[in-house]
Order: sequence, then C-alpha cells, then structure tokens
Amino acid sequence: MSKAFVRESSDEDDDDDIPIPELPSGFRNYITTAGLAALRAELLRLLDVERPETVSIVSWAASNGDRSENGDYIYGKKRLREIDRRIRFLTRRIESAVEVDPSRQQNRDQVFFGATVRYLRSDGQEQVVTIVGVDEVDPPAGRISWIAPVARALIKAREGDVVALRTPAGDEELEILEVSYPA
Repeated sequence: MSKAFVRESSDEDDDDDIPIPELPSGFRNYITTAGLAALRAELLRLLDVERPETVSIVSWAASNGDRSENGDYIYGKKRLREIDRRIRFLTRRIESAVEVDPSRQQNRDQVFFGATVRYLRSDGQEQVVTIVGVDEVDPPAGRISWIAPVARALIKAREGDVVALRTPAGDEELEILEVSYPA
C-alpha cells in the first residue's frame, strides 16, 4: 500500500466532530459527591496510567520503522485520540459540576436531588429510583438523571403524594411510598 493513502500523523483530531452529550440549555450540571469523585478518579487514571502506557506503545511501535502496516502504531494512535477526547470531556464536566451532597439534605420527607424514592406505578408495579446527575445515570441500578421525566415528576413530592407522569402512552399516576437520603 502506498503511503499516500495512509495518514501517519495528524495535528487535528478527526474524532472531535463526534458530538459529546451536553446538558440541555439552561440546566446546571448537578452531581453527587460520589459521582464527582468517580469522574475525578477516571480522569486521574486516564492521565496517570492509560495515556502514558499508550504513548509508550506508540513510541515503541514507531521505532519499528514502516508505520503504514504497523498495527500497534495505527491502533495505538487511535486509542490515544480516544483517551485525549475523554480527558477533554471529563475536564469540562468536572469544571462545570455543581456538587450536591444528598446526605446534607435537611428536608428529608420531600423528593430532591440525591433522594432514593420508592413509588407505585398505576399498574401496581413498585419501583425504586435514585435521582442523580446526568453523568451518574445507571438505569439497571435504578439511578436516573434529575432531568429525566420520572425524576421531574417526583421532585418536591412527599411520601403519600400521587404525582402525574406524562408518557407517550398517556398520563400515569405514581404514588410515592418512601423517600430516603444517604446517611
């Protein structure tokens, strides 16, 4: 293969045109203390471990000569771009984060950011969700974003309240059974 068709190096990140999920306009980047610590830990791991290891592999691969058919070099450079993109994303998210410690919530009988809510759906199914920041979402674990429709319906409700959730299938009523916060 001719070197004319292989990009050896680039000052530009062609991956930068991939959209990074941003918060909707007018929303703040609320995040729990634990969530912010997890973002910082991931950033440090990328900076202190993964990036130096990848740079080492790329340097070694580059010293082997012909880079056009050097898989370690090609994939190493690609991985390095991915790591750098994630570092930029994490840095922006950490800089814009508004840390909220749910354990310091004084009004514990009402649903606010960081609350764990057990509620009953119209069909009789019980669900438990914890309201967290957009960077902490884990639906299988019951962690939903504070800007999610269910969370927005639950916010400011109290135990025993029935709130309306508008869904594509129509309105649904949710009965709040329990509200709790971490100790």
